[in-house]
Amino acid sequence: VQLQASGGGLVQPGGSLRLSCAASVSIFNINAMSWYRQAPGKQRELVATITSGGSTDYADSVKGRFTISRRNKQSTVYLQMNSLKPEDTAVYYCNVATYDGVDYWGKGTLVTVSS
Repeated sequence: VQLQASGGGLVQPGGSLRLSCAASVSIFNINAMSWYRQAPGKQRELVATITSGGSTDYADSVKGRFTISRRNKQSTVYLQMNSLKPEDTAVYYCNVATYDGVDYWGKGTLVTVSS
């Protein structure tokens, strides 16, 4: 199983980025797809989740600024990040949780918010 994340980069505060992650997992076996992030010196934290039914959940720190979505009938998840802040700087990881109880992780993509 491969998860290919892309879209990270350097952006100024207040800017936007869109992350994407394509998973080589059957759409029928996906329970949920999520984005996590890990800032330097901090633990990895859950940013946003979207379930197979389309329900979403967000960390309080990104509510109203980030939007998670999925491409219909495909194992691809997006994270639209608006109004970015320096504290959003982190490596962002894509996660797929399957009905088999297995979690898959992508390699991560670096987002740097700085002027």
